[in-house]
Amino acid sequence: MKIAFHGAARTVTGSKHLLTLANGKQILLDCGMFQGMGKQTDVLNRSFGFDAEKVDILVLSHAHIDHSGLIPKLVKEGFKGKIYCTPATRDLCGILLEDSAQIQEDDVKYANKKRASEGQPYLRPLYTKEDAAAAMLLFEQREYGGWFSIDEDVDVLFTDAGHIIGSAAVHLKIRENGQETRLTFSGDVGRYRDVILRSPEDFPQTDFLLLESTYGNSLHDLHEATPDLLLEWIEKTCIRKKGKLIIPSFSVGRTQELLFALNQLELERRLPDLDYFVDSPLSIEATELVKRHPKYFNKTIQKILESDDDPFRFKGLRYVKSVDESKLLNFRNEPCVIISASGMAEAGRVKHHISNNIENSRNAILMVGYCEPRSLGGRLMAGQKEVGIFGIQHEVHAEIGSIRSLSAHGDYEDLCQFIARQDPRQVKKIFLVHGELPVQEDFKERLLRKGFWDVEIPEMHQVFGLG
Repeated sequence: MKIAFHGAARTVTGSKHLLTLANGKQILLDCGMFQGMGKQTDVLNRSFGFDAEKVDILVLSHAHIDHSGLIPKLVKEGFKGKIYCTPATRDLCGILLEDSAQIQEDDVKYANKKRASEGQPYLRPLYTKEDAAAAMLLFEQREYGGWFSIDEDVDVLFTDAGHIIGSAAVHLKIRENGQETRLTFSGDVGRYRDVILRSPEDFPQTDFLLLESTYGNSLHDLHEATPDLLLEWIEKTCIRKKGKLIIPSFSVGRTQELLFALNQLELERRLPDLDYFVDSPLSIEATELVKRHPKYFNKTIQKILESDDDPFRFKGLRYVKSVDESKLLNFRNEPCVIISASGMAEAGRVKHHISNNIENSRNAILMVGYCEPRSLGGRLMAGQKEVGIFGIQHEVHAEIGSIRSLSAHGDYEDLCQFIARQDPRQVKKIFLVHGELPVQEDFKERLLRKGFWDVEIPEMHQVFGLG
């Protein structure tokens, strides 16, 4: 049996890990899109590094686009197998993949106008909305907590990873040549003190572990609560400077955390009397979908639901659906808060809001999650004084800030707690994925000190035998 790493290898996006069994069958773990990697992004997304037609089964950890975003392309190129995931992941993919297809179609249409004027050949989107709809027909949903067979020689178990609604750590038992091999893929690991979701679950002993490492060398700030930090930024930007607070936010997970925190401020009678816009049809739809899966909420939220039937709604909240409504926000002079996708500020309506507000020192742009260093969000967080947006250079006069406590990824303490019940002597090898190389090297040293004796940091397309 072999495993090849075709994404999220020394970077945090494009999660794709291909198992090839001794009998030739192929099982793909995730099929994610690369995001925020500059000019490399499109090139990386157009080539899998393997033959889609030869993949027999896809097992999906969760719905985020960097884990699911190339599924329609996989199907378009010949994959005909089943796609296994949790029910909530299937529901989320139904809206996320359609939205991803729409963004690609729009981006290609915009790019082709310029290419036509330069006499260059037209580009095609990676896939269309029709391709996304066709892919959804292959999804098979399974709940957490019970082993199920995906092949006569392979059983799978999903355990709650606590990252977003429906996120799972994937555990496989593979029988070949008279032996059983146990392999665990963490997916993305959430936090043990998440304000909305349940904590990551314990899982059975494994032989091989694919472990995410996004925050493998840092700790999240737990000294100040998210509502307090948000209130500081709202008061500084909107109350004192009379400006706009722009918050790029992932539609699934992060937006709901922000709304919950703002709702908490209202319950405590501390929320400033302003307009709070969620300018993302996808975020609106995702929030409604999250509400339909309350069983995945932690005990605190379950208790709150007894007295507050909607912990994501509060006074002043405005949902913006149409493009015309979104454009009108650019002409608004009154202070307000605008929450809009995407989280790395690489696409979607938030990029337009940043473009229109970044040169005004009254305004602020608040990053609330991980940003790939080459993304617009990453460049802003790095302190660049001038950034290109839609081909136009902008001087950065708006204040740039971040709240690290909102991350849906566990820090190194969370990751170590996630694997704490594993016997290091029985783990033959850990593969660190979904992280930047310097972070992974630090995390590797931490794992070695904890007794795990073989830790690898795979390169892109690198292949390992699992003997």
